Amino acid sequence: MTDNRFQAGSRPAAWYENWTETPDSRWHDRARAESECTYPTLTYEVDGRIARITFDRPEQGNAITPDTPRDLAHAVERADLDPRVHVILLSGRGKGFCGGYDLSMFAEDSFRIADPADDVTGTVVDPVVQGRNHDPAATWDPMVDYAMMSRFNRGFASLLRADKPTVAKLHGFAVAGGSDIALFADQIICADDTKIGYPPTRVWGIPAAGMWAHRLGDQRAKRLLFTGDCLTGKQAVEWGLAVESWPADELDERAEALVARIARMPVNQLMMAKLALNSALYSQGVLNSGMISTVFDGISRHTSEGYAFQTRAATVGFREAVRERDEPFGDQKRSRS
Repeated sequence: MTDNRFQAGSRPAAWYENWTETPDSRWHDRARAESECTYPTLTYEVDGRIARITFDRPEQGNAITPDTPRDLAHAVERADLDPRVHVILLSGRGKGFCGGYDLSMFAEDSFRIADPADDVTGTVVDPVVQGRNHDPAATWDPMVDYAMMSRFNRGFASLLRADKPTVAKLHGFAVAGGSDIALFADQIICADDTKIGYPPTRVWGIPAAGMWAHRLGDQRAKRLLFTGDCLTGKQAVEWGLAVESWPADELDERAEALVARIARMPVNQLMMAKLALNSALYSQGVLNSGMISTVFDGISRHTSEGYAFQTRAATVGFREAVRERDEPFGDQKRSRS
């Protein structure tokens, strides 16, 4: 049997070879994992050492549906298990990254929606069940609410818990639940004019992911969540939320340069560095922050103010209710756009 321990010494920079490229690769006779997949809310593609996950509901602003966390978690796990992949790039098609939860049908219809025709029927994420639990005239069970929202969080947190680095490329808007998703990524790169924030803290929402203080620190997180104000991409870099911000027409090129640089690193080095650095986040109580924030998010939708917002949206439409929410803060025009 040939001793391969010293073969690498005859190849320049052999340490930069991918797991599948070495002469003694453990995958030398194995078929490649599937490189492409289409989900209800996103697409997945492996391009060299980069796995690209792209939200694909552009007409709806890539708004979050019950499929989104499941699709994202499955795609991230697919990339994590593929030995060819060194880094995961998450982005969105259309005018923005993600506009948050698809709430209009819930708020406007008071959660009275049609029976789902998929495998969520009869589960805690069944929209009909959640609709009944959000009826202002009925009794609210906070744990039915938590059982749903905590599973959204788990799906989004796959970006943080993945063994491999994750990069979120933001453009247009990453607001409300869209910001929850982005903050779970290891790195954020964005366009200068990206709108990033959580306006629903003004009424009917608390960021369930609980990541703002961990990413920005106590005072700056409070500055945003006490007002519902948003940052631009440029401000996100200044505040330490993003690592890079560029003019919108340069974003794609700059993001590709960043992930290509990360992908050059040995995959096991990337994994060890991420796991070591994540240990600091976990010791700060990331999981506990998410649990508490998810409970409070549910409560915020069942206060008298929350019910007032919901019933107003049912009366005049979700967009008009949001305009009324944001108008006193001077950013209603941005909300409408």
